[in-house]
Amino acid sequence: MSKLLLLLHSSPPFHFTTAPILHHRATTVLRASILSKKPPNLSSLALLRKATLSSSFLSPSSSFRCRTFSVRAFDSDDSKTEQEEEKKDSFHVKKSDGDYPSGEFDFQEIGAWNRFLVKLKMLIAFPWERVRKGSVLTMKLRGQISDQLKSRFSSGLSLPQICENFIKAAYDPRISGIYLHIDGLNCGWAKVEEIRRHIFNFKKSGKFVVAYLPACREKEYYLASACDDLYLPPSAYFSFYGFTVQAAFLAGVFENVGIQPDVQRIGKYKSAGDQLTRKSMSKENCEMLTAILDNIYGNWLDKVSSTKGKKIEDMKNFINEGVYKIERLKEEGLITNMHYDDEVISMLKEKVGVQKDKVLPMVDYSKYSRVRNWTLGLTGGRDLIAIIRASGSISRVKSPLSLSGSGIIGEQLIEKIRRARESKKYKAAIIRIDSPGGDALASDLMWREIRLLAESKPVIASMSDVAASGGYYMAMAADAIVAENLTLTGSIGVVTGKFSLGKLYEKIGFNKEIISRGKYAELLAADQRPLRPDEAELFAKSAQNAYEQFRDKAAFSRSMPVDKMEEVAQGRVWTGQDAASRGLVDAIGGFSRAVAIAKQKANIPQDRQVMLVELSRPSPTLPEILSGIGSSVVGAERTLKELLQDLAFSEGVQARMDGILFQGLEEASYDNPILTLIKDYLGSL
Repeated sequence: MSKLLLLLHSSPPFHFTTAPILHHRATTVLRASILSKKPPNLSSLALLRKATLSSSFLSPSSSFRCRTFSVRAFDSDDSKTEQEEEKKDSFHVKKSDGDYPSGEFDFQEIGAWNRFLVKLKMLIAFPWERVRKGSVLTMKLRGQISDQLKSRFSSGLSLPQICENFIKAAYDPRISGIYLHIDGLNCGWAKVEEIRRHIFNFKKSGKFVVAYLPACREKEYYLASACDDLYLPPSAYFSFYGFTVQAAFLAGVFENVGIQPDVQRIGKYKSAGDQLTRKSMSKENCEMLTAILDNIYGNWLDKVSSTKGKKIEDMKNFINEGVYKIERLKEEGLITNMHYDDEVISMLKEKVGVQKDKVLPMVDYSKYSRVRNWTLGLTGGRDLIAIIRASGSISRVKSPLSLSGSGIIGEQLIEKIRRARESKKYKAAIIRIDSPGGDALASDLMWREIRLLAESKPVIASMSDVAASGGYYMAMAADAIVAENLTLTGSIGVVTGKFSLGKLYEKIGFNKEIISRGKYAELLAADQRPLRPDEAELFAKSAQNAYEQFRDKAAFSRSMPVDKMEEVAQGRVWTGQDAASRGLVDAIGGFSRAVAIAKQKANIPQDRQVMLVELSRPSPTLPEILSGIGSSVVGAERTLKELLQDLAFSEGVQARMDGILFQGLEEASYDNPILTLIKDYLGSL
């Protein structure tokens, strides 16, 4: 059974309780002016005056919406005159999804002269870029798929490199077709949709795509259904039983071990608070997860039935029958046939005209990823678009044990954003986001830099599997947001708190005493007792303030009245299609559509080629190089470093539980060995 574990995605782990994100007075003016429909103070929010006076701006079905704001609106400096602020005001007609270019792949045959140049380049290509004519590109799609580029020494699959291989193979005269091994995918539906789109695009070249699935479940079949032929071995692991969504609750565990969570959850859908304090699913959490599950199930039925020429009702009935024999897949026309891998390879020999006693020329994913676009004449144009990739959980600074590519380091990403802003050679920028969030301050600092970048050139946010909470925080600074149908996004809410460990301390004979000065000095230090009433009140006010800052900045960024943003915030996670219908996302599509929109906003003709410049190129570390050679010792070292980093160098008290990040309000100065042991214990559950 295909199981959808949404513990990570339903409540991306952030706590917006660090340094203030907005200047308090600017926030108050913004909220009050929008709710009262009166012009705000011109010295701080001059550019909202026209929008808030328009009745169409306040209507959900309005065809007009302000989308370009000056970042100065959230500056604490009020010295700017009204005239200076007005120069930065800009309003334009709101665009719907259909108003943006589709970015659809248009395969164009290479002319005779270009074919000659390509052959010439192949003759002088590096040895590792040479491929035998008539070769079949093989790619094993299994396990996790990263949204980051990977160096040749890094293990695992990279989504941008997979997609690039499809494009190169479409134009490569040496490649006859593609043979995909699809087995046990461990990635989100948005990445699967991106790869599926590239399969369809590749087929426009007239070349074949064949899939082989030793283990076939709903997600693997969804991807393979886009191929020309689909084969399973007679003994394949096969299950089409449906979809599930699960939520785990830890209140009972905490009671048994003597831990009392003091939690402030702002946003009724912020389910991380439920998971820490409840023993069953809340009505709101059930509503949210059910909507996500319905979207995934409906999308699967719609796309698979359309691809296979079936009725949706027939596919529903097939799933509900509880089919367990692979022969039924053949009978229903859902697969081509049942064959072993060697039999499929024999059929591929016939396709490409290779004799049975000869070896089928094949090139694998790793080697073909090293073939440069230049070799195939795919050099792009003179117009440059910067690509900045942001994947993983967000932290503000790099810790001593941070590994290359291990999450989003705020200070490093800001350097890339500034480099794109300061360089005049880039006509636009695309921020590619695959993150459930993390550090609040880092998210805000990156938001600021992306807003500054958007003042100098068009910025498009392209969402992958998840861009929620801190991930959405980054995206909402862009001129336009593009998401896949099943991207998980939103989660504009706050959950924060601390653990009271007094009962646990009693059980294990541990004692802790504190000497303090200041009424609230023990707010975070005293983990041996629950919060006092006055401390709890301060705790609640702090969380509420953090939520309002996040919500109001989201309303400002999306040009939406605060009361309308409140309706779609409250910690709720949305799929991309639902987020688009509620104004949180501008267009549905993948990375290619983000490029097309960037070209549109930069006034680059759609038929003109552009060069995409990756500002997040991988730089291999020594452990990665040694690991690539095959050192298991280095692999163990990497795992140990990641574990130590989580336990010892996190900002604030954390407990990781099935994707939940529970964090205190300050630095790690109050951490203690007992809590570290508890973290380790809970992490092993």
